[in-house]
Amino acid sequence: MRVLKYAILGLLDQRELTGYDMKKHFEDSLGQFWSAKHSQIYPELKRLTEEGFIEFDIHIQGKKLEKKVYQITDAGKRELHEWLRTKDPIPETTKDEFMLKTFFISSMDKKEAVDLFTHQLLERTKKVDMLEQKLNALTEEDPSAELLHSAQFGHYLVLTRAIEREKGYVRWLQKTLELMDSSIV
Repeated sequence: MRVLKYAILGLLDQRELTGYDMKKHFEDSLGQFWSAKHSQIYPELKRLTEEGFIEFDIHIQGKKLEKKVYQITDAGKRELHEWLRTKDPIPETTKDEFMLKTFFISSMDKKEAVDLFTHQLLERTKKVDMLEQKLNALTEEDPSAELLHSAQFGHYLVLTRAIEREKGYVRWLQKTLELMDSSIV
């Protein structure tokens, strides 16, 4: 299944975008749960245009610079909404290189393991702070009473889930470090 197809259709269902704008969404709002590179987005845009799910207008910027502004077609809206109604099984476990290293922790000495976990705790704590800043910015621009009925509601839900996921990771890292600290050297 071409899930990137549906991510692009979903973005365009919210508003018209350039390919560059889409790439920024994949780096920012969608980046908490889905990623796509420039080299993936543009071929998918071409394919979606050929399939009749999106179309574009060319806008001239400055004297020569042409940029394509994409919009979803009625066929694209139907395709997106059919996919949205599909009930999917729980996905396979996602790859987490840190957890793979954790599985083989017995191959490290205690200091190496503590350093690895301490670094991960610092990075995950920074990520929680960054996500909370994004959530605060989102709720400031769209008060919660109106958020439920806005196009930003999905972004709000994804951010709150990402925050809970990362806070859970932080709690687990803290408990693990406490366990390592209390163990005999």
